[in-house]
Amino acid sequence: MIQIMASVFWLLAIPFGIGLIPVHFLSERKKNPGITLLAGYLLMWAVFEVITVPAVLWIKYDNFQFVLRIFTAAAMLFAAAGIVVRYLGIARERSRNMYAKPLISYEKEYRPGIEAKTEWALFFIIVGFSLYMAVTRASFDGDDAYYVVQSLMAQQNGSMYKNLPYTGRSASLDVRHALAVFPMWIAFVAVQADLHATIVSHVVMPLILMPLTYLVFYEIAKILFAEKKENIPVFMIVMALFQLFGNVSIYTNETFFLTRTWQGKSVAGSFVIPMVFLLLLWIFDEKRKKGQDACFWIMLVCLHLTAGMCSSISVFLLVILLAVSAFCLMIVKRDIKAPLMLGATCIPSALYVLLYLLIK
Repeated sequence: MIQIMASVFWLLAIPFGIGLIPVHFLSERKKNPGITLLAGYLLMWAVFEVITVPAVLWIKYDNFQFVLRIFTAAAMLFAAAGIVVRYLGIARERSRNMYAKPLISYEKEYRPGIEAKTEWALFFIIVGFSLYMAVTRASFDGDDAYYVVQSLMAQQNGSMYKNLPYTGRSASLDVRHALAVFPMWIAFVAVQADLHATIVSHVVMPLILMPLTYLVFYEIAKILFAEKKENIPVFMIVMALFQLFGNVSIYTNETFFLTRTWQGKSVAGSFVIPMVFLLLLWIFDEKRKKGQDACFWIMLVCLHLTAGMCSSISVFLLVILLAVSAFCLMIVKRDIKAPLMLGATCIPSALYVLLYLLIK
């Protein structure tokens, strides 16, 4: 029971508390738990990347113990700050509404009918089946011998990337994997929840990362079908079916999503790339009120750091995707600011690539 409570605390409560900081800049209508959790995970993973990579490169002994102490304090501090910010925001809103005249809204409230409720039920059945199969029919492959063992050695030995997982002997730093520290985050969760790293990878991670991915799809659907909300559950069903029947090759994103959910490259394809589209839809939404930009730009910068935490190649993919998006936005909107602003967010990725080249 204590292990379950610890897992919930570090995988739900802490990210939600951290997410309250960037979400503070949004309007009250957009301050929903889903966006808060997404923002919290991006900010939490970004902080973990910033703390862990220097420890991997420049701390010789017990570097994971150092990360464990520093990141635990940082995560709890950010979560506490988020709670304080949210409390102050609620108090400020109450004081404003006390003297403000009530506004009459003529917007028609959407209420799902029996058809939409049936479609949502079908979607949750598909997702529930996927989660059940992912947890009870755990798929093991050759990557377990490297990534899971790296997490396990960090958990048991207190050091990161100091030994070769296949033999346990000391080895030189593997730059290709050392900068992608997602296995170390799994080791962090394993230590805090007092669970074996293998259990966290194959049982706990699917229960968190798969719903988190569908949460991104849901937020995208809310924007695409803002005028036809009855299409949202249909969109979600289609996306769930794509994931369920996408195992046409061992290399498809759907295969990684269902069978290698805990790997950083799976998170890069299933979470990071869709999150790019969601943030671009938010940032360049013409109906967005002024003052909300800060939250979305913060999340986009954190997304670059998250991409580096997941996989080195995802950093290149993210920059290329943003470059193409900036070019298209410059033509459509006839605004030179779009590529300049999106280019500025790529500074963390540029530093990541420079560090990779210098070490290599």
